[in-house]
Amino acid sequence: MGKNDLLPGTLDMMVLQTLTRGTLHGYAIAQLLKQLSDDILQVEEGSLYPALQRLELDGWIEGEWALSSNNRRARFYKLTPEGRKALASESARYRRMTGAIARVMGMA
Repeated sequence: MGKNDLLPGTLDMMVLQTLTRGTLHGYAIAQLLKQLSDDILQVEEGSLYPALQRLELDGWIEGEWALSSNNRRARFYKLTPEGRKALASESARYRRMTGAIARVMGMA
């Protein structure tokens, strides 16, 4: 997925939403986004990992090193209370934006 394929902030919002399911490592987040979108959203490492770093710096997620199911060292991420608040805010903003676009396009 290219950098300009999504509305600004939607990758962050989708990562936060994915982490409402529990603690996950980056590859699992990417796979879950792909699966839930019926293979339409294929997030590349070059987009996902900077987003995870940004979300962690913002205090919206916390990361911790651990071993994955295949015994490889991976960083596992979980949503923070601040991240839950940010997700609610970003989701509302997204609904407003997509609603406005749908109205302009005559789809609402």
